[in-house]
Amino acid sequence: MSFAIVRQRVSRLILPLVLATTLMNVAVARDLGTDPDDLVAVELATVGLDRMSGAPLVLLREPKSGDVVPIMIGMAEAQSILMAMHEVAVPRPMTHDLMGALVSATDARLKRVFVDDLVDGTYLGMLELELDEGRRVVLVDTRPSDGLALAMRTGATIHVAPKILRAGDDLEFEGLEDDQVVTAIGVTVVEATGELREAMALPDTSGVLVSRTTGAAAEAGIAPGSLIVEVNDQAPEAPMDFLDLVRQTPSGEKARIRYWHEGEEREAELSTDVPDTGMTGEEPLRSL
Repeated sequence: MSFAIVRQRVSRLILPLVLATTLMNVAVARDLGTDPDDLVAVELATVGLDRMSGAPLVLLREPKSGDVVPIMIGMAEAQSILMAMHEVAVPRPMTHDLMGALVSATDARLKRVFVDDLVDGTYLGMLELELDEGRRVVLVDTRPSDGLALAMRTGATIHVAPKILRAGDDLEFEGLEDDQVVTAIGVTVVEATGELREAMALPDTSGVLVSRTTGAAAEAGIAPGSLIVEVNDQAPEAPMDFLDLVRQTPSGEKARIRYWHEGEEREAELSTDVPDTGMTGEEPLRSL
């Protein structure tokens, strides 16, 4: 077969794909569905499951109301978010690791991730990238699940439209049965298993193990390896309990945290506002 014939056949296969991709890119080009000033800052708390269907959900904590906002996501994106929360090391970069590396390598900064609209049952998202040391801002259309997975790797803040806060009211969620990891007020916790307690010489009392801290929580002395024994005078038995107790903090008050660290019990009071992630180059992330 001659090269000319091969080229002709390849052209017949490739050109329609190129055209379709171009048209698709034009179709998804859009403006933000909600004014940025109206978006609400939230904290990515964990990945859970829809009780009815068993489908994965990402759970976002809205500080002012204490509500958890569930958004349906795909299994691959759920696994990617959990891997970032557990800080699972991979031998080669996965898709969202690559995206984060590309942003960093081009001297850009992913500042904010928006979940800005809901159209015909589909959530829409946008990435806000800062270029030229913050002198230029670029918005990039994205699936919210990809944006959230990327936010977990870059420390970008997450902001959702008011309609998104109301959209998940009919979804009943539950935590994962195994390897549950939860983040709230800048503290990431996991189950304090017997094996971990023995390895880290933790006391035999109810509580959840801190795996990562950032912002005010880190400054207050809560650190990886700490055992959270009380939130607002109640003991969390599991990571989801920690999230629920933080959510129950009365509006305008700080969450009272009692924790065990390095052989002694300590106390801290933390705002329930969305914390500074500490991953923008100004403050190091503290993790196990």
